[in-house]
Amino acid sequence: MGKCIRHPDRETHLVCMKYNDHLCDECATCRDPELYCKFRTACPIWFVYKEKNRKIRDAS
Repeated sequence: MGKCIRHPDRETHLVCMKYNDHLCDECATCRDPELYCKFRTACPIWFVYKEKNRKIRDAS
């Protein structure tokens, strides 16, 4: 586990595999969703990002 890059007081298990950044659940957003990423199919940040967007889309 590591510390969130935006909230150093929070421990997190989410790691961007492309940039090796730790992000908490609140900050879990793909940096470059439009660009190719060879890690995307296994990236936990991508899955959290997609779920957040799906909930927003379904709510509207």
